Order: sequence, then C-alpha cells, then structure tokens
Amino acid sequence: MSIAELMPPAAEPITLAEVKAHLRLDASDEDTLLAGLMRAAREHLEGQTGLALIARTFRLYLDDWPEARVIQIARGPVQTIKTVTVYDAAGAPVEVDVTGYVLDGTARPARLVLPARPATERALNGIEIDFTAGFGESGAEVPDTLKRALLLHVAAMYELRGVLSLDDQPGAVPQGYDRLVAPHALRRL
Repeated sequence: MSIAELMPPAAEPITLAEVKAHLRLDASDEDTLLAGLMRAAREHLEGQTGLALIARTFRLYLDDWPEARVIQIARGPVQTIKTVTVYDAAGAPVEVDVTGYVLDGTARPARLVLPARPATERALNGIEIDFTAGFGESGAEVPDTLKRALLLHVAAMYELRGVLSLDDQPGAVPQGYDRLVAPHALRRL
C-alpha cells in the first residue's frame, strides 16, 4: 500500500503575512525564502502526523483488497472518495461503481467500506483509490495548534538560514513543537 499526492495544495496553511508578523519582518526581500520555509514546515508536519493540512487529491495504491472489508487510508482527514479503479486481464482500467460507499474520514486512519470489490488482474498496484483529504481549502480550517507549530518551525528554520540550505530543511525543530503536534500525531502500537 502506498499513497501519492496527485496535485499540490493550492495554498499553505499559514500565510506569508502571518509568518512575517510572527518574525516581525516588514521588508519583502526574503519572501521567496519564507515561502520555501513555509512549504518545508508543512511537509515535515504532514509527514510526521499523516495529516493533509490543505485539501487536495491523493491516490491510494493497493495490490489487492484487504481481508477485512474495511480499507484503511493513512492520509487524512478524508473528505471524499472520488474514484476507485481496478485493472482487467488486458491491463485496461475499469472504474468501480462507488455508489453507497461508507466513509469514516475523521478516524485515524480513515476507514472506507465499498459496496463492491471487483477483482484486479494486475499483481502490483492493481487497485487505485482517488480521494480528497485535508482540513479545507485554506488555512482557516486548520487547527490553531498546528498553525502555531508551523510558525514556530518556520521561525527556527529562518534563524538557521545562513547555516543550512533550503534543501537541507528542516534543520531544527523548535522546543514546544512536539507538544503542539502531539494531539494530532498518529499513534501506533
């Protein structure tokens, strides 16, 4: 099972204005750097928590249907299931009718039950489930604690801007970041 992002988010969960206010910056000469740090902080937080902060489309690849009827989706919160595709013996994609699916998109991981599960003839990645996940289209729907963690993280990376390149970020995770992110972190046994 793997998940691929089909399109990047249309916005970041925190705005450039919020970052500049947090850092007490007025000039615009480092806006490009700040935008890169905002993206790096979001990607780090999403990687840590399994969340999608801004709504966008993902694709879940499965080799075969799970034994139980429940399909777990590790990226969330899942808003909608767009399409489910399986592959026939000729390797052609066949779209599955998903009318009547049951989705618990806020569960961690999200849970999906489909009314039908037709067989796939492809040995690897024979099932593709396209879904939308994220809190919303803008940062307005993102929990405040996560936005605060992003601001702290951008500030820490900004302080290290002469030490590490943007490609080497995140170079540091600030003190208190883990406590802000902890309620949203995916727990595993």
